[in-house]
Amino acid sequence: MPLRFYNTLTQQLEDFQPLDGKTVRMYTCGPTVYHYVHIGNFRTFSFQDILRRTLAARGFALDHVMNITDVEDKIIRNAMAAGQTINEYTAQYTKAFMDDAAQLRLQRPERFVFATDHIDDMVSAIQGLAQRQHTYLSDGSTYFRIATFPPYGKLSHTNFTGNIAGARVEVDEYDKDDARDFVLWKAQKPGEPGWETPLGSGRPGWHIECSVMAMKYLGETIDIHTGGVDLVFPHHENEIAQAEALTGKPFARFWLHAEHLMVEGQKMSKSLGNFFTLRDILDKGYSPEAIRYLLVSVPYRKQLNFTFDGLKAAATSIDRLRNFQLRLLNERFPAGSNAALDQRTAQALEAFHAGLDEDLNTAGALAAVFEYVRDANTAMDAGQFTSANTPAARSLLAAFDAVFDVLRPTVAEGALSDSGIEALILARTQAKKARDFAKADQIRQDLLDQGIVLEDTKDGVRWKRKS
Repeated sequence: MPLRFYNTLTQQLEDFQPLDGKTVRMYTCGPTVYHYVHIGNFRTFSFQDILRRTLAARGFALDHVMNITDVEDKIIRNAMAAGQTINEYTAQYTKAFMDDAAQLRLQRPERFVFATDHIDDMVSAIQGLAQRQHTYLSDGSTYFRIATFPPYGKLSHTNFTGNIAGARVEVDEYDKDDARDFVLWKAQKPGEPGWETPLGSGRPGWHIECSVMAMKYLGETIDIHTGGVDLVFPHHENEIAQAEALTGKPFARFWLHAEHLMVEGQKMSKSLGNFFTLRDILDKGYSPEAIRYLLVSVPYRKQLNFTFDGLKAAATSIDRLRNFQLRLLNERFPAGSNAALDQRTAQALEAFHAGLDEDLNTAGALAAVFEYVRDANTAMDAGQFTSANTPAARSLLAAFDAVFDVLRPTVAEGALSDSGIEALILARTQAKKARDFAKADQIRQDLLDQGIVLEDTKDGVRWKRKS
């Protein structure tokens, strides 16, 4: 079955292959590091992680670039208020983003690139656009004239032919229905930081940053560009205009956009009290795995309703998978083979990959795994699951976790190590043999207090960390 993605540019599901057949050159819009990143952003970053892992599972190499926007209006405003330089202000939130991404087990892109490291590249690109008659000056700032780029609107599928020529928007953040000329280089205002360049003293506009850094590292035509739906217009539309006006070549072959995240059925906002960072959710006692699972459980092109009941259900779902994994590792199954069960495992693995191959249908992929786990547990209970069936079942779980990565429990700092747990279980076993049941019960309770659940089975003691 071919790997297919929904391309925002064509509004169609299309078979995907990288241009060179081997390496996927992918650019993703990263965070603007003016504060801690909220869970709506992490919904998009988690989808991008599933995309990365699915491409890798397909055997493709990855050249993935994510930008860090470390200069823009809010950053300048907040840094000035704090009496800090831009670099001083953004460093803390850049580190926080990296730490949060690691907590959610998001694979690191091959490159993180920072806007402030590429000012000269941006100036050169703006000069190139000026030479091609796509820009004009006003009050010391340089603007892109969208009337010079007739395909403008092809990503958002909006007709802008009635746009007023020459009207302009200086700020980086503006209404999504405003298609006027946008700023490429912003003249420095009194008291603001800036860079001395041939364009004058100032700083780049938000949109030029991504176009320039994507092409610098990935070439003039890249395979995949991703982001949230809120970036389709104007940001990604403007990226296309800048890049293609500069090179005359298609900028990105595939555009993939993640839908919005709602919280308890409402748009996330501070005024509603439902605005959460990852750290806010972790502080409520939920595990990073449960958060990751919930964020990726709904296909990326559908809205996700993030609820605390949903987080509890996610933890329960992970426990079901971990319990099945424990059975595979610890139970003694009858000798022999069950060909029908091996066939069932193969069908589940095929359905799992088929779900991901069809535009990253994570819900379909998860359903394939959970239906299999139900059938396999039934077979185990009936004595029909044999020792020869375990390798294929383990391979299925490994394929699942290579993409979803939720089976390994997060071990909190200062928590008992696996070897420490095993030592306490041995001490409990010895206490029971010595008929010191009070000590055995105390060890069990001490482990439970630290989130370690014991289960006595006919094959010995099994243990797991609580989600």
